[in-house]
Amino acid sequence: MPVKDGARYLAELLDAVAAQRVAGVTVDVLVVDSGSADGSPGLARDRGARVIEVAESAFGHGRTRNLAAEATTGDLVAFLTQDATPVPGWLEAIVDGFSLADDVGAVYGPHLPREDTSPMIARELDAFFAGHADAATGGPAVARAGGSSWLSNVNAAYRRDCWAAIRFDDIPYSEDLAFGQAMLAAGWAKVFHPGAAVRHAHDYPPVAFARRYFDEYRGLRASVGHVEPIPGRRALLDVRGLVAADRAWMAAQGYDGAARCRWTARSVLHHSSRKGFGALGARAHRLPPAVQRRLSLEGTVVAGAPAVATGGQPVTGATVGPRGEHIEARLEQPTWQNVLTFSRAGITSLLPPIPGHGAAGPLHLAVVIPPFQRGSGGHMSLFQLLLRLERKGHTVSLWIDDEAGLMREDRPARIRRQIRDWFVPLEAPVFKGFDDWFGADVAVATGWQTAHSVAMLSGTRARAYIVQDHEPEFYATSAESRWAADTYRLGFHHLCGSPYLEAMVASYGGTSSRFSFGVDHELYHPRPISRDPDTVVVYGRDATPRRAVPLAILALTELLERRPRTRVVSFGSKLPVWMPFPHEHLGVLGADELARAFGAGSVGFVLSMTNYSVIPQEMLACGMPVVELAGVSGEGIFGDDGGVTFAEFDPVRLADALERLLDDREEWARRSAQGIAWAAGRSWDTGADEVEAGLREALRLAGARGKVTA
Repeated sequence: MPVKDGARYLAELLDAVAAQRVAGVTVDVLVVDSGSADGSPGLARDRGARVIEVAESAFGHGRTRNLAAEATTGDLVAFLTQDATPVPGWLEAIVDGFSLADDVGAVYGPHLPREDTSPMIARELDAFFAGHADAATGGPAVARAGGSSWLSNVNAAYRRDCWAAIRFDDIPYSEDLAFGQAMLAAGWAKVFHPGAAVRHAHDYPPVAFARRYFDEYRGLRASVGHVEPIPGRRALLDVRGLVAADRAWMAAQGYDGAARCRWTARSVLHHSSRKGFGALGARAHRLPPAVQRRLSLEGTVVAGAPAVATGGQPVTGATVGPRGEHIEARLEQPTWQNVLTFSRAGITSLLPPIPGHGAAGPLHLAVVIPPFQRGSGGHMSLFQLLLRLERKGHTVSLWIDDEAGLMREDRPARIRRQIRDWFVPLEAPVFKGFDDWFGADVAVATGWQTAHSVAMLSGTRARAYIVQDHEPEFYATSAESRWAADTYRLGFHHLCGSPYLEAMVASYGGTSSRFSFGVDHELYHPRPISRDPDTVVVYGRDATPRRAVPLAILALTELLERRPRTRVVSFGSKLPVWMPFPHEHLGVLGADELARAFGAGSVGFVLSMTNYSVIPQEMLACGMPVVELAGVSGEGIFGDDGGVTFAEFDPVRLADALERLLDDREEWARRSAQGIAWAAGRSWDTGADEVEAGLREALRLAGARGKVTA
């Protein structure tokens, strides 16, 4: 526990910790005091805690917690703040949370209001933490990459090796949120356990609350990059909704009319000040130091650009001088060293051909893949195909080509478990880099960043390139765009995921075969779920520009002006997509949750400016018709009079298509039935057969050429 003048709750807290009992668990209690003047260190020692005292000037939220962890030896490191009192069963729930999976790196629990907590805070705590529990059971919930990264050191525990691998950033605020992002990105899991609860609520007078929000949103910008918008009309609507929620909560709790009136005024002030002072905090670095110090509850100042979390390394707010800021090399950014190495070395010779080799019988396939996160659609499609190739008797090995170091903290065994847990149960061994390279019948590139590495691998008889999209279009005019295009000229045999891609590859002069994406019919099928006839489910992956999310937003704006009753549900991005109208955000969903969303909606809205997405196939399999862009890649897959309605690149024309499907029930039923029938013919088994044929063609072509360039 970091402590500074914490005597008000410290005795209660330490007694509550001492009362926790779990068989086989020994508890060591450490207090790090930073200049208390209220007797806190002595109080802690009297109750058996070990105390370290540091100067007030040496305290930092991340720095001090790293010091505390270093000063302890426990397998699990639990942090509490000085006013967070554990309830009975807290420790047992923490230990239980770590037992839920081998890769759990952190467990946290809810903050329960104290009896004197103001209704705004009590209601907010109840609602906020209710959303962290498992939606089906209300019990513990496990989050991995792609899920919520929220974490709070008010009440959180960490596996020591997880903390040691990541450590807390030395930033002014929100070191816990930064850690949550970093641990999920590194492949650790996080557990919310409802039983690991503490009594805790920050309750201040109105002015102090405003100053606290200044600090909080300043920290959110530094830790996770969140910039609170300057209040406008949307903020007024938000405040009105929050005040209404507070009033409803007070009524349910039995507050009398006078109390509700009194607290309603406080509620308006509270939520309004959060909007205003949150926006100021996010822009604190622009304010003079004297103004920052006056606005900050902690009385602290940041100078220059806001600090950025960097994975446990010190971050300063010092203004950059005229000589320029010294920047260390960042592993998180690609250096494109593979391009330089390839430019020096060129393509490695293939093994000499063996007549008839590969025409039949099992093959060894070495598949080179980029790093991934949970929810990666391209990796899911690839792994579905590889699973079926394994079932056909082929041997697959996976090689992680991770120049940027995005998975540097993950051991190969952990990566293999992630693939099996998050995607499909592949048997393939996993290797990081190519130090253990032992050759293959066919080496397979799966994205342009892997192609140069595959071109330089020795001990292989052919090279192939699984092409799921036209990757040069992922970039503006740039070196990356040119490099991506040049990989189609390396002489690989290309396995293309659509007629559109096959035509693209042909324009570069490459050979190609075609394969089709499948549907997992065990997951995606019509379900006995009540379908809302007015719901549009939109693929709101705004981090991927080729999904044309701004165009989708304009089309939905037009649609809502015509039929305001339309309900818009977005998914596909971790953070909510900004839209100028009310909507619901589902985030990044697992396959079963996706299937339920597709089964409950009326119309799917997925736009593709390059190769088509697999998502419309899954929507159709669930009985939900789809609206897509005309004239790109979809017509060659779905046809022009089936479950997918195509419209021009125009928000009004797209709104027309959505409106017709929502209002013309006969048209909707026809498109729904056609979509189900079309999807029934799509399977990953068929796609794997086509990929297998393409790999054998790669071997045949390499043998026919008998040359060094694939």
